[in-house]
Amino acid sequence: QVQLVESGGGLVQAGGSLRLSCEGSGRTFSSSPVAWFRQAPGKEREFVAAISWNGDSTRYVDSVKGRFTISRDTAKNTVYLQMNSLKPEDTAIYRCAADGRYLSTLPKMFNLWGQGTQVTVSS
Repeated sequence: QVQLVESGGGLVQAGGSLRLSCEGSGRTFSSSPVAWFRQAPGKEREFVAAISWNGDSTRYVDSVKGRFTISRDTAKNTVYLQMNSLKPEDTAIYRCAADGRYLSTLPKMFNLWGQGTQVTVSS
């Protein structure tokens, strides 16, 4: 059974950086697009970034372009989200998702989800 485990969240000041990791197990993860979503209190789940199964293609929501970078290490079965120049509005629970439609921005298109990691950016 495929599992996704996120790590790397925490508390950081505005302008700081964090790197989130999403480690997957199983063949489904290694052959699947992977996406990051986030959800702040009282808000809907929001697409953040996605990467193709081989890492050749990526997609970002406009609000993080130029600040966040998604990448994957196939040997480690891990997808990363490097977050720089963090802003208070980036505060949310971040979850990775796999086994989905190619670079989709819709949560319903992904079948596997991690438990989430909290990111808090103080002003």
